[in-house]
Amino acid sequence: MEGEGGGEPVDKVGMAQEESNVIQGLIDVIEAVGSFADFRRTQRKECSNLVRRMNLLAPMLEEVREFEGQLPPEAEKCLDDLKKVFVLSKKLLITCHEGSKIYLALESEAVMGRFHAVYEKMSQALDCMPYNEIGISDEVREQVELMHEQLKRAKRRADTQDIELAMDMMVVFSKKDDRNADTAILERLAKKLELHTIPELRDETLAVRKLIKERGRQNVETTQQIIDLLNKFKQIAGIDETNKLDDVTWQKCFNKCPSLVIPNDFLCPISLELMTDPVIIATGQTYERSSIQKWLDSNHRTCPNTRQILSHLSLAPNYALRNLILQWCEKNNVELPKKDSCASSDDSEHKEEISTLVANLSSGQLDVQQMAVKKIRLLSKENTDNRIAIASCGAIPPLVHLLSYPDSKIQEHTVTALLNLSIDEGNKRPIAKEGAIPAIIEVLKNGTIEARENSAAALFSLSMLDENKVMVGSLNGIPPLVDLLNNGTIRGKKDAATALFNLSLNNANKARAIEAGIVPPLLQLLGDKQLGMIDEALSILLLLASHPEGRNSLGQLSLIEVLVNFIKDGTPKNKECALSVLLELGLSNSSFILVALQFGVYDHLVDVAKSGTSRARRKASSLLQHMSNCEQVP
Repeated sequence: MEGEGGGEPVDKVGMAQEESNVIQGLIDVIEAVGSFADFRRTQRKECSNLVRRMNLLAPMLEEVREFEGQLPPEAEKCLDDLKKVFVLSKKLLITCHEGSKIYLALESEAVMGRFHAVYEKMSQALDCMPYNEIGISDEVREQVELMHEQLKRAKRRADTQDIELAMDMMVVFSKKDDRNADTAILERLAKKLELHTIPELRDETLAVRKLIKERGRQNVETTQQIIDLLNKFKQIAGIDETNKLDDVTWQKCFNKCPSLVIPNDFLCPISLELMTDPVIIATGQTYERSSIQKWLDSNHRTCPNTRQILSHLSLAPNYALRNLILQWCEKNNVELPKKDSCASSDDSEHKEEISTLVANLSSGQLDVQQMAVKKIRLLSKENTDNRIAIASCGAIPPLVHLLSYPDSKIQEHTVTALLNLSIDEGNKRPIAKEGAIPAIIEVLKNGTIEARENSAAALFSLSMLDENKVMVGSLNGIPPLVDLLNNGTIRGKKDAATALFNLSLNNANKARAIEAGIVPPLLQLLGDKQLGMIDEALSILLLLASHPEGRNSLGQLSLIEVLVNFIKDGTPKNKECALSVLLELGLSNSSFILVALQFGVYDHLVDVAKSGTSRARRKASSLLQHMSNCEQVP
């Protein structure tokens, strides 16, 4: 557009307005991301850093907005580039605020790469900001330039907590066998990811569905891993396994009407499916009848959503909600899933099948017994309900009796079936009381390779109860575990290490493990990085170091040197564990510190105290303080 007096452009007002809009847009983004209450645990620290850095730019943007006159081209470019960076930042922060927790943990490396890219682009955008020409105050300029320098030094790194999560995820996804020994690991992972309550799992399911919709047919393998892990978390929480995320019915509905959003009030909080028979429980919450009945039948006496104890177990039909659901379905041309009228008969048939199998365990025919115990092993692997039903039908006594049967295949199936049953908290005590522990120890000594491995896993599962820790130790179960740790397969070593760690939480068992010769195989594990069991070995050594006999056994020059090497060059988790062991030893006997100093630990401690993880810094500082108190610092 031209003015009346000639060819000079007069759209400065429009340009100024456009610049003001860009600045206001940037400030709006800063305010928007600042309103996020919380971020996913996996990237919480990095999200906080990004929000903080964006907030540091707000005073500069306010001063740029107050600048009178035409902004220099460099400033305009800086604002345009910042606008692009802020769009990327907001998208990334939204993903970390409301995205799938499993996805963020599984793809933590890629997500950290996105943070790194944002920092790089933000740094480049600020390179061309002409502070003097647009009158930025010294105070604000110093603040932005300091942050700019931090961006330049920012490196792609993961928080220790992220590393631990990644390790747990790797362990879970690497399991290809048919055992349930790793349910304890899954439970720990669920707690780390904050996915162990019904509301948390409900939100995660919605986030995963959104992820599937966004990804389409891309990264199918990773998506399937996310779905599988979510379904395992649901199983642990007691959610009906028939309502899986990748259920065929849901997939058909998704393919037909991907844009259709079902109102949240119409979804069962347990199954997250459209309710066909909504009922109200004592707390006033509404659930699908079959889902809440399944929850109650599994001996739960709390509301899945509120965790309140139920004053009664009556279920009242929610006719008003059902009518609203029917109206919505009719309006949106959605066919309401038919109720499974055969469910109750199927359940009774299932119970009848289990009763028959349990009876066959006591059959006089070897092939009948073998088939029964094999089938029970498979059924007990599948879900919590089967474990409860099998135990309720009286399977534990005949299974324990079969442990001493001379047929190796029956032994193998039996010990694995008991392992699976023991995962249910209510079965651990009955299995032990029936006399299973000495029989499992016998299989651990003399069974096949797989039977020995599963026996170790069973002892780990049973020893979750303190009374069973004592029983395993007193019945001489620790020596064969140490033998498996020394001579077993990789899986056998891992099962043995897990069991020995759990058992060594009991003080008397520490002495028994030392007497059984646990220290040499642990030192071997420290020297073999291929096994990937360094942290497990260091964790057990830390437990032993708290016992007088353990400290005497560990006081070897070779171990102190290994610990110093891990403090110098180990992974962040290695460093934390090695520092913990050395601190435990050093607090009881300063001669250990003298030996470590001879191996050059002091400089490594100073480095870790400055730049290690928060836990490692605390341990390193404690060691340095202890050295100072002993006046042993060179």
